[in-house]
Amino acid sequence: MLEKLFRLQENKTDVKTEVMAGITTFMTMAYIIFVNPSILSIAKIPFGAVMFATCISAALGTILMSLLANYPFALAPGMGLNAFFTFTVVLNLGLPWQAALAAVFISGLIFLLLTLTKAREAIVNHIPMSLKLAVGVGIGLFIALIGFKNAGIVVPNSATLVQLVSPQHFTDPELAKLLPPGTTVASVLLAVFGVLFTGALVIRGVNGALFYGIIVTTLVGIPFGVTKIPADFKIFGLPENPLGAFLAFDFRSVFEFGIIPIIFAFTFVDLFDTIGTLVGVSTKANMLNEKGELPRANQALLADSLATMFGAAMGTSTVTTYVESAAGVAAGGRTGLTSLVTALLFLVAIFFAPLVGIIPAAATAPALIIVGIFMMEPVTKIDFSDFMEAIPAFFTIVAMPFTFSIAEGIVAGVLSYTILRILTGRTKEINTTMWVLSVLFVIRFFLH
Repeated sequence: MLEKLFRLQENKTDVKTEVMAGITTFMTMAYIIFVNPSILSIAKIPFGAVMFATCISAALGTILMSLLANYPFALAPGMGLNAFFTFTVVLNLGLPWQAALAAVFISGLIFLLLTLTKAREAIVNHIPMSLKLAVGVGIGLFIALIGFKNAGIVVPNSATLVQLVSPQHFTDPELAKLLPPGTTVASVLLAVFGVLFTGALVIRGVNGALFYGIIVTTLVGIPFGVTKIPADFKIFGLPENPLGAFLAFDFRSVFEFGIIPIIFAFTFVDLFDTIGTLVGVSTKANMLNEKGELPRANQALLADSLATMFGAAMGTSTVTTYVESAAGVAAGGRTGLTSLVTALLFLVAIFFAPLVGIIPAAATAPALIIVGIFMMEPVTKIDFSDFMEAIPAFFTIVAMPFTFSIAEGIVAGVLSYTILRILTGRTKEINTTMWVLSVLFVIRFFLH
């Protein structure tokens, strides 16, 4: 049955590999179960409702990805989009959270219409190969930066943007504010151990190295107080008031507010975060065909669209395809069985929320850093001797970690690709999709 549904042999994989990959993907993105409610609850959405919405929308979206597209990609409420929802739309602009959820639902509907007309699929397939390769590399650097940041290995610095953590960060109260909450000397050292231990497993060719790295690092963290197990710890636990934000839409306020720029922002970021993730991870997994196109891209984008609408209905911000899916791909995941396993674990997490919560950032950050290394391979396929290809590719790669955004990296790459060809009289090389994207990106800057 599994062979017929997911075509495992055709994709050169097996059940064990897919299950391990699905668990790995879940472990690297399980943090969203707690991080998303902590951010959206600032906007006054009930914490328990957001936690439930996070798990259930991630499960549904990932199941749709599994069954519709047969890809090993997982979905969940997007980081960055939840911060935009809370701090920009609700707290800064003063829109009620019920109206902000309505705006997310409308953006999901827009995604759906674009997907049904195959406009989103055209965007995925008509981005030049050099930019597709660059997107994968840029995502790798972005993932690695997230890992280093979450582990507290690198910290902000006003003069150099970032710097390596130093002993002074743990003794100076002002510098300590720059560390992620809960970061200690022990947690940083544990993360470094996790990177080296996981790296050793990878070098030895251990299947499921990332998953084992997370488990071992979590266990090692117990005696050092990094992995914290509360005295009243219970394995089972359900979120409080799980349906507290169900269908809490306020469409009237949306249209009274004049929210077109906000809907555009939600639409833009999710559209190109998703496209960037699909292209980047697919490139690493060799899922693109000989034309550089992603087969079944429309089905993957359909899953993303429906998940966003469902997530808004349940009470969470935009659901998007997760860049952490690269962890599962790196662990060998190649089919929808990987994502199905991840989805089932999100459902289980609803009942085991306290257990998932004890996994520290010091245990998941090493997996992200190692995945960043895996994602660097496509850079060798970019022709850096041809500056017409090299410059847009370079801008795509560096903009993602420097702006902390996959979408901004795509903008940098697409605009530089088009502008350079205009300036050098090579406009015939610009396809219709790239022209349209370039115009939209320019318009977007005026609406930002």
